[in-house]
Amino acid sequence: MYDFEYATPTTVDEAVSILAENGEDARILAGGTDIIAQLKENRRVKVLVDVKKIQETTALSYHSAAGLSVGAAVPCCEAYETEEIAAAYPGLTDAMTLIGSIQIQSRATITGNLCNSSPAADSIPAMIALGAVAKIVGPNGEREVAVDSFCTGPGQNVLENGEFVLSVHFPAPAANSGGFFLRFIPRNEMDIAVANAAAYVVLNDAKTHFESARLAVGAVAPTPLLIEEAGSLLAGKEIDDDIIQQAADLAKGQANPITDMRGTVEQRIHLAGVLSKRAINGAVQRAKES
Repeated sequence: MYDFEYATPTTVDEAVSILAENGEDARILAGGTDIIAQLKENRRVKVLVDVKKIQETTALSYHSAAGLSVGAAVPCCEAYETEEIAAAYPGLTDAMTLIGSIQIQSRATITGNLCNSSPAADSIPAMIALGAVAKIVGPNGEREVAVDSFCTGPGQNVLENGEFVLSVHFPAPAANSGGFFLRFIPRNEMDIAVANAAAYVVLNDAKTHFESARLAVGAVAPTPLLIEEAGSLLAGKEIDDDIIQQAADLAKGQANPITDMRGTVEQRIHLAGVLSKRAINGAVQRAKES
């Protein structure tokens, strides 16, 4: 590990100033589960900016009307151990409880998972399916970016010099709605996904038809994907196996994966369809039980 400076700003403006001054040589420390591992592998950083002393980064709030706001430094376990949040956002909870071990979940954050921008990140498809928005702060003030537009390539995203994600916001869950996330990994636990998928559906009052749906898949393209065509296909349709299979096939058709040590192109394309179908069915079941 190379030497680096350690900064502990207490305000957003102070953090932005340090980031802007150091550019690519500065990195944010929130949970640290990614950046510390990278530093141990001799990644060069001039200054590590610990944002946990900034009040806004540790804020966690949920209201049934306003939705959920998760500060950048809120660990996964704090969110999913809050009963109201776990009940309102089961698909997000699915993802947060699969990020590493329980020990990792006590430090890891969904914002860090987002900013690391891995195509195989577990929380990003869940955030996309739920319509989450990242609140970004920087030298030019604040801006908001939908999570489905945040990642631009493997390890790359829309953040510009001096910017960082302050928090992630989720709309309030609709009536008759349900979310679901799952992944496929080579081992039983604590592994990187070969493929993953998340779905969020809203049903009519009779719970016989889709009112709306969002489907996202990960680890099958350079970035996690929102399958917009699947949502358009399902909206207004009666719930049946055939229409769900058609939606899953759309995800399969948009997959553009690589072959690596975890899986082949063919396997990942197949999994995109299989996991999408299971995610939609899981979301529908939860919506019916809501």
